[in-house]
Amino acid sequence: MLEVNGLTKSFGSLHVLKGVNMQVEKGEMVALMGPSGSGKSTLLNIIGGLLAGDGGSITLDNRTYGKKGPSSVVDVRRSKVGWIFQDFHLLDNLSALDNVAIALELSGIPSNEAVEAAEVALTKVGLGDRLNFIPDQLSGGQQQRVAIARAIAGNRPVLLADEPTGNLDIASGKDVMKLFKELCHDETNPISILMVTHDPDLASTADRMLLLNDGKTEASDIRSAWGLDEDGEEE
Repeated sequence: MLEVNGLTKSFGSLHVLKGVNMQVEKGEMVALMGPSGSGKSTLLNIIGGLLAGDGGSITLDNRTYGKKGPSSVVDVRRSKVGWIFQDFHLLDNLSALDNVAIALELSGIPSNEAVEAAEVALTKVGLGDRLNFIPDQLSGGQQQRVAIARAIAGNRPVLLADEPTGNLDIASGKDVMKLFKELCHDETNPISILMVTHDPDLASTADRMLLLNDGKTEASDIRSAWGLDEDGEEE
């Protein structure tokens, strides 16, 4: 579903990505960990079409890109990738239904179709009885579910989640992770999720874990990601 080959990115003399190679299969949730400043958000931004890489390529659902600027990959942002952030980015004066529908309308979907798709997505994330609630009437976990509904409403095959539970309490964070797993394992329309997190407990619930370190990714587990030996002590 998603394949990254030899992706590089520098900011002046700072080489952030030094040839990243990785794959995410259809219906798979992959957790991406790494030290602060290692380039995790930069990698997501390039995959999501918000930033151009310097070298290498990205293939997402038969669309290849990576080195072109955001204006050349509008289709990626509109139909290939859904974003979920630590902050929910909801419009305070709009209902849950309108928050999801307006994003679809901005991508070119007619209003009546957008409302219908928004209702389906909100029901899928367990908010079918909260369609007309504004953000202030929803808990933090429910607001993040609205954001997730907005990300999946356009039937995008890949979700990019950047610290998606960062503003949630532990219980709400676990609920979001449970929802992610359900979306990935949906029998009719499985999606793929690439999630950046600093939380080892959340990362351990993913199907697979990658460590971004020194500009490259490598297969990892919780112990090696945190520099622990087999006895759980720091090496």
